[in-house]
Amino acid sequence: MRLEDFLSQGPVIRVLLTSVRGSSPREAGTEMFVSETGLFGTIGGGQLEYMGLDKARAMLRSGETRSDMDVPLGPEIGQCCGGRVALRLTRMHRTDRYAAMERAREETEARPHVYVMGAGHVGRALADLFQHLPVRCILIDTRAEELALCRADVETRLSAIPEAEIAAAPQGSAFIVLTHDHALDFLLTAAALERGDAGYVGMIGSATKRARFRTWTREADAGQPIDQLTCPIGANGSRDKRPGVIAAFVVAEVMAELTCETVVNRPERPKGAPATGTETGHPVAP
Repeated sequence: MRLEDFLSQGPVIRVLLTSVRGSSPREAGTEMFVSETGLFGTIGGGQLEYMGLDKARAMLRSGETRSDMDVPLGPEIGQCCGGRVALRLTRMHRTDRYAAMERAREETEARPHVYVMGAGHVGRALADLFQHLPVRCILIDTRAEELALCRADVETRLSAIPEAEIAAAPQGSAFIVLTHDHALDFLLTAAALERGDAGYVGMIGSATKRARFRTWTREADAGQPIDQLTCPIGANGSRDKRPGVIAAFVVAEVMAELTCETVVNRPERPKGAPATGTETGHPVAP
């Protein structure tokens, strides 16, 4: 359900996490929305969320318009995070609903782009997982028949020149390269690395393939370092090579990079400025 649909169903209380001291399930600014029978979003679950739900529904019954809560996350409430949080609960009016929908729209537009370059078994398995995460996943292939097999709710693009999709991607995007052709893999990976501002660049393969790619870049006089390249991808997990298992470890790897503090706080590169490689949070190779 979309937030817009949820907010249109009746009276709603907004529960906002206004401050956090110490450890907490979610960060300050997190919000959830509570109706008499439903819930949209989460402030972290557990007893804290139950307390917020109970208070919000009590407000709906009583007609109360605002309440503040100060909650220690300790043994006394059965939640041992150890921090302390403040909640503000407010009954939403029309302008509040519009503001909430605008925030949701802006958050959606700001989601990092994840380009899955190749719609084979692993590519489609990646799309199946990324569709549930706060990213915009784009599945790209030169083969219409492979794209047609994708059942995930992600964007699909049939592209005869997939490297052009990489060039046009926004700053901070992630690129996962796993096409049906090694030469195309090398071309696309080089294009992603050349940008210098990617949040993640990964290529399916082995340590041997990485070594061959390094040699290829030198022979092609590409010039860009490959220190930012992850290859093999998802290699810190299981030895199981089934597409779904590989995809699970790769998704964890990508999300760790996209949500790390360095990437989240990456400064904007001025338009037209040369890429230095430092925007990604990785050191530039000498």
